[in-house]
Amino acid sequence: MSHGTRPLAAGNWKMNGLRASLKEVAAICEAAAAGGAGQAEIVICPPATLLTEAAKICEGTPVKAGGQDCHAEPMGAFTGDISAEMLKDAGASYVILGHSERRLGHQESDASVRSKVKASFRAGLTPIVCVGETLSQREDGKALQIVASQLTGSIPEEPPPGEIVIAYEPVWAIGSGMTPSLDEIAAMHSFIRRRLKELFAASSAAWRILYGGSVKPGNARELLSVDEVDGALVGGACLSASTFMAIAGIYRG
Repeated sequence: MSHGTRPLAAGNWKMNGLRASLKEVAAICEAAAAGGAGQAEIVICPPATLLTEAAKICEGTPVKAGGQDCHAEPMGAFTGDISAEMLKDAGASYVILGHSERRLGHQESDASVRSKVKASFRAGLTPIVCVGETLSQREDGKALQIVASQLTGSIPEEPPPGEIVIAYEPVWAIGSGMTPSLDEIAAMHSFIRRRLKELFAASSAAWRILYGGSVKPGNARELLSVDEVDGALVGGACLSASTFMAIAGIYRG
């Protein structure tokens, strides 16, 4: 973890969850309020259909709600899309942008992600910008090159008005049960930190860099103890309050 940085545990529910699943949000909030994550910040990103109610459950607790994507424009004829302003109005504080499932499945380019990051600033949301390489790119020795390109292309050049959270998610590790070695994670996170300093100088010093990709209670302690890993972006393991809080609970000390 970066010195003096408050850790962050963010749960990405993806396209999972019905109204009955809100009981898991309530359980996370209860556990966090009881000190279950120590000083760590907790963010839950449910599907948009549950965001308003989830945000209401989070009110008055240490837990914050977030969206999983947003459109670049504040409003307009974009059927099925959700603007950053709509997420903010629904109670979100964060928004995940550039997740590999959006980059690959929806052909989102770095330029598209950058426009959405700008939209998140406009609406007063903190973006969690995802970067990461595929297995073939890593095997070809291009992992650093790919991540550097994503950072440069996805983050606006002008100094942001607040924090940007970076989530390093090796695409090949998401939901596969595979994880990079601790040395590989340390090398990538250190590289990302250096690259951010090159691009944004002092303004990026406090930005948090999360690790994501098959984070589970059984491996969370060693993964999140790696230098420059400031927390986790958790996928499948966040759908259960007990499992998610078992991960976040490593920050109780």
